[in-house]
Order: sequence, then C-alpha cells, then structure tokens
Amino acid sequence: MAGAPSVTSDALLEAILASLDDDKAEEVVQIDLRGRSEMGDYMVIASGRSSRQVAAIAEKLTDRLKQQFGVLSKTEGKDTGDWVLIDTGDVIVHVFRPEVREFYQLEKMWAPSGAAADSFR
Repeated sequence: MAGAPSVTSDALLEAILASLDDDKAEEVVQIDLRGRSEMGDYMVIASGRSSRQVAAIAEKLTDRLKQQFGVLSKTEGKDTGDWVLIDTGDVIVHVFRPEVREFYQLEKMWAPSGAAADSFR
C-alpha cells in the first residue's frame, strides 16, 4: 500500500481516472475524502460489464500505476472479479460488477450528505 512520496494524490487520481477511461470502465464516480477519513484522499468507484472486465481493469490499473509512478497497490478480490479493491495509499479504487455495486451502494454511504458525488461518465 505504499504510494511513492513524490506522487501527489491529485496526480494519482488523474492517472487512475485516465486508466479507467482507457479500459472502458462505466459509471466512474470520484468522492473527495480529504478531511472526512484517514484512509485516503479520494475514493473512486467504477463498474465493469463482467467479472472478466472488472479483473482486467484492476490489473491494468495496478500495472500502469507501478510503471508510471512506482506505486505498489494492494489489491483484493481480483480472483473472483465481482468487486476489486485497489488501495494505492492516497486513492482507494473500487471496481464492481453492476449487480454487486448496486447491492453495496458505496456512493450513498460516502457521498457528502445532501450532495452527489462527482460523476465522470
């Protein structure tokens, strides 16, 4: 879970959003956690159309972050592909199959009260 110290959370977030877009992730949502949680600065939630796409999105994202920034991300759930958690240290990324995302509704839990999270798709 070690983010390289020279990489800002904003630069990491930008690279993550670009990677998700390149891999056709759907319904990408960004939630600003600064001042609200110690676990990171941002949370990104996205969907893939199938377990295979969810796993591929996660694998490519972790590879890109390692190559671009030297960031080693912790991942969980890649084997099943229903929900993959990618922890970069500053940005936490969740990639879901749509049904699993609907079940857990993380956006509703973390979005600021009375405000919607920023959506990028």
